[in-house]
Amino acid sequence: MRCFALLCTLLLLSCAREPAADLAPAAERIVRLSDSEIKGLDPQKISDLSSLRVATDQFEGLTRLDASGDAEPALARDWQVAGDGLTWTFALRENLRFSDGTPFDAALFPALLQRLRAAGTAAPAKALFGNIIAIQASGGNSVAVRLGSPDPSLPALLAHPAMAAIPLHRIRKAGQLWTSDRPMITSGPYRLAAWKLNDHARLERNPEWPDGAAPTATIIWKPMEDSLSALRLFLAGGADIASDYPASRHQWLKDTHPGVAHSVPYLGSYYFAFNTRQPPFDDRRVRTALAMAVEREWIADKVIGIGNIPAWGLLPPGLAGPDTARPDWAGWPRDKRLRTARALLRKAGYGPANPLRFDIRFNSSAEHRQVSVALAAMWKPLHVEASLFNSEAALHFAALRRHEFSLARSGWIADLPSPENFLLVHQQANGPGNYSGYASPHYDRLLAEAIAEPEPQRRQRLMRQAEARLITDMPVLPLYFYVTRSLVAKRIEGWEDNISNVHPSRTLRIRR
Repeated sequence: MRCFALLCTLLLLSCAREPAADLAPAAERIVRLSDSEIKGLDPQKISDLSSLRVATDQFEGLTRLDASGDAEPALARDWQVAGDGLTWTFALRENLRFSDGTPFDAALFPALLQRLRAAGTAAPAKALFGNIIAIQASGGNSVAVRLGSPDPSLPALLAHPAMAAIPLHRIRKAGQLWTSDRPMITSGPYRLAAWKLNDHARLERNPEWPDGAAPTATIIWKPMEDSLSALRLFLAGGADIASDYPASRHQWLKDTHPGVAHSVPYLGSYYFAFNTRQPPFDDRRVRTALAMAVEREWIADKVIGIGNIPAWGLLPPGLAGPDTARPDWAGWPRDKRLRTARALLRKAGYGPANPLRFDIRFNSSAEHRQVSVALAAMWKPLHVEASLFNSEAALHFAALRRHEFSLARSGWIADLPSPENFLLVHQQANGPGNYSGYASPHYDRLLAEAIAEPEPQRRQRLMRQAEARLITDMPVLPLYFYVTRSLVAKRIEGWEDNISNVHPSRTLRIRR
């Protein structure tokens, strides 16, 4: 009986410490739905999107991303770049403090990089910072970042939570226990006040944030893995923002709830990889013929149907200029493309008497199956017999790394809004990650020149030339660019659609 009474007392105390999320005044809180539970709270030890979003609300570094997804000063007030593009100097803001009132200065940032690269940290994002040779503190308010090669996207890179200011004074004292503090010690606009596993995380304003009080008093993050359930909760008024909704509801939402559904181009390319190491796809004529016969607009509009942009190249709009790259034949009528494709296949030895046969390999997904079926149908007029081969994701990508495929579904979601993040995948030096086995000294040379070029416009031109080389050789078959799907209540202000799908809570406000 005493045990039962003690248990009841503990439960009551627990409830008293953490009020239900829905008791917070609606006018003072924004409820955001993520597609999974938070995996961790240490910004240097996480890689999943849900955890990174919560970390972005709590921690800031030298830079941060604004509502448009562009880098801006954060703990730094400005920066300067040397003429060779290899040294960036950041001037810190005055009187920086963590949320517990502990001051910090430039000396923190070399220590952050050291911890990030320490074996014991096992930071998933460590490789992203491989181009940084050193971070050095000069006095108390200047931070110098030295690079191995020029990188115009460095401000965006430094906005990653892995290089945000974290309370090393507390970590050295408490070790792993520092993330158990409530409120947690942070450097950004919010700090974690409570976390109820598989229910919600409650963030409250950081009183020491350099920009003053965050616009909304409370942010609630709720995990919701099922996008249909998230949609229902959103429409019932139980959430202000959802990070996804079912593709099948896209048109219905546009018709019945105009303005709340956002389908936006994303930093991702959807393509299939040819295995160029062996026949039949070691022959560029065969790869080009198949590419010519594909109706990308039809796949994007009819098969997918959620606003995807058809793709002939790898770089989404805006990464290396306003327009996407297209081969010369992209605008030809279908009949002309098919005639040319048949001629290319005849020269390669394929036709009615000797059909081209291969498997289309894809990982389990209704979308991937639908696209594969559409491709096989589009290639039938070329006397191509394409069979479908489906496997779960782990087996699928293991087969790609072992080069056990002919044509396989692939794609790329970029870590940063930079052209090289897409193009480096297809370098010969990328090894098993270069699924197609593409090996072009010309392409590798163009890409190396682009990466070494500090002048932004020339760098961009070289990136476009490298992409054009890739399109000409066609080791991969681009189909469309990914989109992100979000739901945003009409009472929310400050939401800006952007290619990076970045929407920090500090940029959002409740409409008054």
